[in-house]
Order: sequence, then C-alpha cells, then structure tokens
Amino acid sequence: QVQLVESGGGLVQPGGSLRLSCAASGFSLDDNAIGWFRQAPGKEREALLCISIYGGNKNYADSVKDRFTISRDKGNNTVYLQMNNLKQEDTAVYYCARTYYYCSGYVQRFEYWGQGTQVTVSS
Repeated sequence: QVQLVESGGGLVQPGGSLRLSCAASGFSLDDNAIGWFRQAPGKEREALLCISIYGGNKNYADSVKDRFTISRDKGNNTVYLQMNNLKQEDTAVYYCARTYYYCSGYVQRFEYWGQGTQVTVSS
C-alpha cells in the first residue's frame, strides 16, 4: 500500500527555517521520484522541487531558488524539504507526491499524494 506522510509544518517568523519530512512506504525511492508542491488559498497547486531516482534535484519554482533544498534518506525512505529564509508568501499547505521514475513539474504526472502539512509564515 503506497503511502506518503508529510510532517514538520507549523508557524514560523519571517526569516526563519523549517524542515519538512515526507515518509514514504509501500514503494522504493530507487525507481520513484518524489516532488514537493504547495498550494496557497485561492491559488493553484505549485511544483517546487523534485528529487529523481538518481538523487538529482530539479527546481521548478524561481521563488524558492537558493532558499529551499530537497534531499532524501533512502535508508529511511524519507524525503526532506529544507526551507530557509522563509517569507510570508511561502504560507501554504505543502504536499509531497510520487511519480514513477522521472521528475516532472506537472501535477498530473504524480499519482500518489500525501495529506499535506500547513506552513504559516507570520510575525
């Protein structure tokens, strides 16, 4: 049974940091790519970063470049999103999702999704 569970969200002040975790089960990261997305109220779901089966990273959002990084721990089947220098406009529900083999910036390519974790950036 494929399952993705996000954690690590919360309330943080502007300029602060958070690390989100995506615990994967029921499949291997050896042949599945994992993407991080976010959705703010009233906006479409936005692709942020993806980590491929080879561990390479793809960035799909200029707004998070040089602030957010994606990584994985294959031993724990977990993917992380490190978020630094957070801004109020980063406030959103953050999701991780799985796609087979290759990374993509298209929401429709990802067939399994976690339930999301809320990140609120506010002073």
